[in-house]
Amino acid sequence: MTPSPLPARAAAAAPIARGPAMREVLAALADVAPTPTTVLLLGESGTGKEVLARHVHALSSRAAGPWVAVNCAALPAELLESELFGHERGAFTGAEQRRAGRFEQASGGTLLLDEISELPLGLQAKLLRAIQEREIDRVGGARPVPVDVRIIATSNRDLAEMVAAGRFRSDLYYRLNVFPVVIPPLRERPEDLSPLAVALVAEGAAALGRPAPLLSPDALAALSATGLPGNVRELKNLLERALVRCRGPLLERAHLGLGPARPAAPRPLPAEPAAAGVPAGLPLELAALERLAITEALRRTGGNRTHAARLLGIGLRTLRNKLRAWRLAGEPLPDEAVPAARPIVPGAPCRAALQPAHLLASARARGSHGERA
Repeated sequence: MTPSPLPARAAAAAPIARGPAMREVLAALADVAPTPTTVLLLGESGTGKEVLARHVHALSSRAAGPWVAVNCAALPAELLESELFGHERGAFTGAEQRRAGRFEQASGGTLLLDEISELPLGLQAKLLRAIQEREIDRVGGARPVPVDVRIIATSNRDLAEMVAAGRFRSDLYYRLNVFPVVIPPLRERPEDLSPLAVALVAEGAAALGRPAPLLSPDALAALSATGLPGNVRELKNLLERALVRCRGPLLERAHLGLGPARPAAPRPLPAEPAAAGVPAGLPLELAALERLAITEALRRTGGNRTHAARLLGIGLRTLRNKLRAWRLAGEPLPDEAVPAARPIVPGAPCRAALQPAHLLASARARGSHGERA
């Protein structure tokens, strides 16, 4: 592979973290990113470990350097050493010229060792030496080659258990386990489901060259009910399939292909707000969509609260109260981060994250003059 700096899109897009679990993860990664410390990302398959590794690279002093990723599970054991460390001409049959390995390609940047648990035992000692001594030996080489890389490793297995079972070297484990971060599965971060789904729908629709449809409440509830054992990867695949089948402005439950809906058990209401600025008793998924709808309406009206309230189908006082509640809770207000936009005509449809009528109680709009954010 050809080493290259992290694409601007990946560097600019911060991972979505609305709930406390992922906020804690991002805070830890923000602390370690500027350092040269080795990072070990642990979590189930599909939780977005590579996305978070790219995020660490983008926040580091090596962001302008190469980003190189190698999947230790995808390469045959007999080729892995050459892939990692490179080889000299004539080192083996077919080696017609010298080839730099991933360590050399990543020099000055970051090397991601994805699924490090799949690395054969025979190569683990060589990897340990490369990390500790900051030099590698090409296959067939006569002298070591210095390298300057920042290591990020990921695993969906319990490496400590593998060490106890003799399937992973303890010295390599301790060398990698300098700054471990456990990524929670999607089922443990329900607050992130709505904004993740909205972002993935927008991304998938752009890839298909279509306008992004709105997610219906039934579709969102169906996604939540599946438990999403495949985490973000499964969510992305489900939404991609739904986008292929969806031809209208609203993505419905039927487009997901999950079969008939099952009666849901009553959901207990929390005694306290589950997140700052969220009214008590409001399910977190809907609260997140409500915030997205308000943010989108304010963006489309250039921060004009009166016009935004009309688009949302609520009264200006209702909108004020919601913004005041978020301010008192210390939450950033949507209209404080509204980019400059051409105000739209009140009464035009607002393509927010979800139809606002499903989120907010309808009320009469007040005031003939627009209140500014």
